[in-house]
Amino acid sequence: MRPRKRGPANKKATLVDVAERANVSAITVSRVINQPDKVSEELRLRVQQAIDALGYIPNQSASSLASARSGVIGVSIPSLSNVVFNDVLSGIYDVAGASGYKVLLVDTHYSPLEEERMVRTLLSQSPEAMIITGGEQTDACQRMLKNARVPVVQMMELLSEPLDMNVGFSHHQAGYAMAEQIIAAGYQRVGFVGARMDKRVQQRLAGFRQALEERNLFDTALVATTPKPSSIGLGGEMFRSLMASTQGAVDAVFCCNDDLALGALFESQRMNIKVPEELGLCGFNDFEASTFVNPSLTSVYTPRYDMGVQAATMIVNVLKGEPQSEKIVDIGFEVRLRQSTRRTAN
Repeated sequence: MRPRKRGPANKKATLVDVAERANVSAITVSRVINQPDKVSEELRLRVQQAIDALGYIPNQSASSLASARSGVIGVSIPSLSNVVFNDVLSGIYDVAGASGYKVLLVDTHYSPLEEERMVRTLLSQSPEAMIITGGEQTDACQRMLKNARVPVVQMMELLSEPLDMNVGFSHHQAGYAMAEQIIAAGYQRVGFVGARMDKRVQQRLAGFRQALEERNLFDTALVATTPKPSSIGLGGEMFRSLMASTQGAVDAVFCCNDDLALGALFESQRMNIKVPEELGLCGFNDFEASTFVNPSLTSVYTPRYDMGVQAATMIVNVLKGEPQSEKIVDIGFEVRLRQSTRRTAN
């Protein structure tokens, strides 16, 4: 083998450099990278050693152009800091990775306009499919997704008319079911605390309100909302403010998520309000901490990991050419009753 020419110390390694080091052709290196199942194990290891030694990074754009496949699934979520999406993403990554796909992730900051911009960026990378959150896309964003001619899954909520496929659950039904359970436990003056107030939180409030109105128990004075992002600290502040504004006339509070509910629980303890005897508290999403606080927190369990698995599985099945029998999948929810609402009904 001819000695390999040395370039500048900071010269980026090329496919030809890898071929020379492994003593194979450039075509063979390309085959090892893009179709490893079609080469021998000995050859794959030799080329991989050369790649590792040189620090070579394959040009995915070039390989995508040659194969007309990017191997990428674009994923759009509203927040990287919201732990709700951690489990969802884990499910997506597990299925995508096992199927040979890479995930390209963007954060839209709960903004439809930012989502439109980020979806445009994702589509410029020629993804083979898209997974997006909810159904509040702008008209322009929806047109882009339809014109892209790739499989699309909208997740996190149920939609009556999805762009393509949909997996989620009814936030309205979940809010309704939680209100029913609070009332069944004997609470009558039930308040609501909500933050961020995106469409899914608004649906929870609508379901909660419907259940109370059907029993003539709803009172707008017992509803406290804010556009601020949720946190445990904010939950404590909003709970104290609600108790002050109602002069303590609240005997139960449904918080739109567990962060707010935990904050409310800690604040109630500082205010010497007994939970659940004097006050029932419940949240939404059923974070791990909800099980271990004292008293343990009633919450709505949402199968977030399963939702991510289902969304990615639907995508992979379509890309494999397998028929998709269900385009809309209701992943369901479960009201998990714990100590924070276990008061004997009157």
